[in-house]
Amino acid sequence: MLKSLYVKNYRNLKDFKIKRLEQVNLITGMNNTGKSSVLEAVSIYAAKGDIEHIFQLLKRRGECYELSDKGSSAETNIKSLSSLFTNRDLKFDNSNSISIGEYETDLFGGSILLDETMSLRFVKYADERQDDGQGRTFRRKILQAEDLEAQNEDYKIGFEIKKGRNSSLFLPERERYFPYAFRHKIENLNQFQYVNTGGIDRGINGMLFDNITLTEKESFVIESLKIIEPSTERIAFVEKNSKERTAVIKLSDNPDILPLLSMGDGMNRILTIILAMVNASDGYLLIDEFENGLHYSVQKKLWKLIFKLAQKLNVQVFATTHSNDCIYGFGNTLNDPENSVTGKLIRLDNEEGIVEEVEFSVDELETAEKHNIEIR
Repeated sequence: MLKSLYVKNYRNLKDFKIKRLEQVNLITGMNNTGKSSVLEAVSIYAAKGDIEHIFQLLKRRGECYELSDKGSSAETNIKSLSSLFTNRDLKFDNSNSISIGEYETDLFGGSILLDETMSLRFVKYADERQDDGQGRTFRRKILQAEDLEAQNEDYKIGFEIKKGRNSSLFLPERERYFPYAFRHKIENLNQFQYVNTGGIDRGINGMLFDNITLTEKESFVIESLKIIEPSTERIAFVEKNSKERTAVIKLSDNPDILPLLSMGDGMNRILTIILAMVNASDGYLLIDEFENGLHYSVQKKLWKLIFKLAQKLNVQVFATTHSNDCIYGFGNTLNDPENSVTGKLIRLDNEEGIVEEVEFSVDELETAEKHNIEIR
């Protein structure tokens, strides 16, 4: 579990810190303050910088650029990857690298990044020939400024992904236009699940359900659907055609098997969230715009279940919201005398391009709800 968060040079998060994180964290703030960027940064950390996941994030924002007739795959991939950086800069010094990880404060008030920090940066590299005794081989050498000045070496541009002492080098010129290469897969099941703001991905939901069928986790999914439809008995995913599976539901008061899509947006949103959560044991659940498709009366009950499952499955939750109803439902659950799970509301403020956190205590949340104080 992340106990703190430091993000440097990722999108609009130039030098962003959250001093203390809890088991369940709700992030609010005005538009363009960086709420989704925080979720993305945590997902990159959880995915250990997986390059396919990074390109999936870019694709969601429309930042996977198509290869033009005159362009090269290197130019296209570099343009896409530069979107991750503050001001979309293509620079090669360490001060411009993206950093994501935990931090501690030193005696002088400075920030010390802990081990396992994730680092992303553009580098210049050269292919070198090396004799291994059995014939020549090639190795790739990342070039420093002195290498270029002293040897006037030709170089290529690479994208270095580093976590702790482990690093890998992505070669933009050797990779095809990435979105066409995406495979329909479950992302890092044992590390995190990411629930987007958009529609339901039935392909992913079907695979997630297969993973927990006939286990205790299936009962949590049914419990969640009963929040809206108490007569829910079972669900299943059936083949609609050779390329698509869709969810169906059996209700105790109806002999027919019904398409879950016919039950409304709320049922399908809850299914997506809880399927993701039960597949994120010992990892992270990330939810963008929690309230989407959910009536305010449902949100408190869903938060109660999420707090319960966060503890039972050891999942750290990060969610974003624009909704006061969502915040009040979260605060109500957090302040429930029967709740033993820690939680935190974080508001992001953007002052002249600097994004900072504003922390709210449990008591402040309770006061805000009682007096209808605006805290979004």
